[in-house]
Amino acid sequence: MTDTRRRPPPLPVRLLLTPWLLLVLCWLGVLSLAWNLVAVLLYPLLPEARGRVVGQAGVSWVYRIFWASARLSGLLRIDNAALAALRDEPGGLIIAANHPSLLDALIIIARVPRTVCIMKASLMDNVFLGAGARLARYIANDSPRHMIRGAVERLKAGDHLVLFPEGTRSPSPTTVHPLLPGITLMAQRAGVPIQTVLIETDSPYAGKGWPLWRLPPLPVVFRVRLGQRFAPDADHEALRQRLQAYFTQELAR
Repeated sequence: MTDTRRRPPPLPVRLLLTPWLLLVLCWLGVLSLAWNLVAVLLYPLLPEARGRVVGQAGVSWVYRIFWASARLSGLLRIDNAALAALRDEPGGLIIAANHPSLLDALIIIARVPRTVCIMKASLMDNVFLGAGARLARYIANDSPRHMIRGAVERLKAGDHLVLFPEGTRSPSPTTVHPLLPGITLMAQRAGVPIQTVLIETDSPYAGKGWPLWRLPPLPVVFRVRLGQRFAPDADHEALRQRLQAYFTQELAR
């Protein structure tokens, strides 16, 4: 039997639901802007260690509220309960995920609050993201050397580093680009494992070539599961190849 839920909604439905989708996205913008205004005030007042904890918790709180609202809207559904197993894990950890949509970081951070991310340097000045990212001590990708050094420092301090090792969104929900080598170097220098995370969806929403405001086939469903954990390895290329093979095999199942 054909699953009609995956067909694009007919025009009358799109005209009705597109404003609803835009409202959900605007709510995310309001939440992000509100937290960044708070972060601007907190950044000069809190010492770095305390500011990092508060900043990371604040970003996670914003995304948890967003996903709760998205569920209530009926447009987006998310099952990220598996990530709760990482929430209180001690020590540094690299969380490496495939990247089918623009919402992937939000999915992970909502469940794992003690996280740092690597961000485009230009986003550090973004009114919706910059102040919160600086308070949480996120890492700018302005240079490979600075990025790797900053990531290793955060991992040794016990943070969880969220990485999308493809470096860009996946070509489809069931395939991955070649993985960049930096992730295995970070793991080796920090002496931390790489926990793979598999984000599964059959929706094109927020993927390559799909704008956030364009109504997709409904409902949009994301499911997250924990994958294999890889120990750091001095042979960076061999570990990268094992990661590549693992993601390719698991997503094609």
